Amino acid sequence: METNTSSYVDKFSNYIKSNDIHPLFLCGDSLQVLKEIPDESIDFCMTSPPYWQKRKYSGGGIGLEKDYRDFIKNLLLICKEIYRVLKPTGSFWLNLGDSYKDKKLLAIPWRVAIALMDEQNWILRNDVVWNKVKGGMDNSKDKLGNAHEPIFHFVKNKKYYYDADAIRSQPSQSKVVNGSVVSATGVSGVRYKRQIELSTALTAEQKENAFYALNNILNDVKEGKLSDFRMVIKKQQRTTHSDSTELSGRAKELDEKGFYFLKYHPKGSKPSDVWDIIPEDEQRKDNHSAPYPEDLCKIPIIATCPPDGIALDPFTGTGTTNKVAKQNGRKSIGIDISEEYLQVAEERCSFLV
Repeated sequence: METNTSSYVDKFSNYIKSNDIHPLFLCGDSLQVLKEIPDESIDFCMTSPPYWQKRKYSGGGIGLEKDYRDFIKNLLLICKEIYRVLKPTGSFWLNLGDSYKDKKLLAIPWRVAIALMDEQNWILRNDVVWNKVKGGMDNSKDKLGNAHEPIFHFVKNKKYYYDADAIRSQPSQSKVVNGSVVSATGVSGVRYKRQIELSTALTAEQKENAFYALNNILNDVKEGKLSDFRMVIKKQQRTTHSDSTELSGRAKELDEKGFYFLKYHPKGSKPSDVWDIIPEDEQRKDNHSAPYPEDLCKIPIIATCPPDGIALDPFTGTGTTNKVAKQNGRKSIGIDISEEYLQVAEERCSFLV
């Protein structure tokens, strides 16, 4: 663990040249340490900064400002450095909770997110809802209990590293029943063929094209190129889009062809943007009052940090991001102002083989 600012560059340079995937932990103020990291040298960043006026962390630092607007300004300065050190293909995942003042929910996460888009040119790809499943004790008598937090996925460019296949769920398999190919959810195509045949909304040419396309889809299911599909036929199935051909490509396709397909990937479906993850146990022995759970990091790291990439957490705390990075074979760097927390992070990551 290094605290001398003048050596941060050397420590970073030596680390990225090595084959060691044990995290590099740097103790110091995040903004100052980040300034020592070279431009476009990081593949992935995920962090959960201290929330405004929520807790007093070991070592102090950001989150203790008297005015939430100053907190946002300080956080934006750090995000600007993250933008600089992140590679063009990199991703930045930000978990940030909200705060109340004078009974007003301040919408701090979204104030930050909008400022990142408007002032720093970040591209927001997803706002994930972290459903904590079980919320903390809430004794308020005039509002609902708070049981979720946002996680924002930002990128610098329209093209970036993303391995969707690595995070897909295992799909069910298609099968053959009485000589017919049946998809994982029981779709054989017989009902669709009957609807095409009896349709009064399709022209003869559209019917011919629909039969041909359906047979091709069924063949793809048989060969394992698709795990499942749905067919939307004009005037038969309920559509999931606008009826305006000017607003919806699906509506235009349905108007011109008379049908379209919804295809399900053979490797399964991607996770949604709502994650049901139980919070970390707050009764841990390391005295860190708000570590986020390991499961929160897994999808972001696996999907958006290349196997040979370098992950970063500028508010690493007790090293959860770094631990999950190491578990998945990625190198990582953790920065924190608290030497106490970094000692715990070192211990947590040292137990991993």
